[in-house]
Amino acid sequence: MNENYIHTSYENGSIHISEEVIASLVKTAVSDIEGVAGISYAAGSEIAELIGIKAFNKGVKLQVEEDDVSIDVIINIRYGFNIVSVAKNVQNAIHNIMETSIESKNIKVNVHVSGISFEK
Repeated sequence: MNENYIHTSYENGSIHISEEVIASLVKTAVSDIEGVAGISYAAGSEIAELIGIKAFNKGVKLQVEEDDVSIDVIINIRYGFNIVSVAKNVQNAIHNIMETSIESKNIKVNVHVSGISFEK
């Protein structure tokens, strides 16, 4: 798997945080948001798993360029909730958990709403 890492260098060495770790943090933050039905699979991840490629970052994509961290998350929202409000809450929750978990100051969170979940 071609992973992105967040790199931080110090005098006595460096720290590398993998995309898988970031995806776990994002999923934790999103799970607490009212109105979110769940994280949606990224296009092609189901097919990749069928042919034996593990997709740890389902619905979460990380892009790192120097000090800039960009996170894309794909979610489904429960029917009856305000889409923009839920998406903003997701965006804020991810931003907050990332600020407390890593030292990067330039965090950009893009929320993609891919569907509505209707309760049965």
